[in-house]
Amino acid sequence: MGFGQLPQVDIASVPADALLLDVREDDEWAAGRAEGALHIPMSEFVGRFGELTERADEGAQVYVVCRVGGRSAQVTRYLRERGLDAVNVDGGMLAWEAAGRPLTGDAENAYVL
Repeated sequence: MGFGQLPQVDIASVPADALLLDVREDDEWAAGRAEGALHIPMSEFVGRFGELTERADEGAQVYVVCRVGGRSAQVTRYLRERGLDAVNVDGGMLAWEAAGRPLTGDAENAYVL
């Protein structure tokens, strides 16, 4: 399955109550993220996979996001190969911010592009 065959959605199609899996690294996460997102960096994902399965309801769709969509596409493929209903969020957190979706963060400044 190539990246073009992975299911993806645009930012506007991500429900407010979606299970959003953010696979960016810690510094990116701290700079700005969607409220309520589950953070498991791609570099740690295989070892922390159980955290996602504990949080996901049976059959729940998982929306996977990174900065622009490359890492999230790889994780989406991994999840789909394991039978989860995962979709890649096209454009990632850059598109999230550009669309005016709410962000929270640990840094003094909001997410900086």
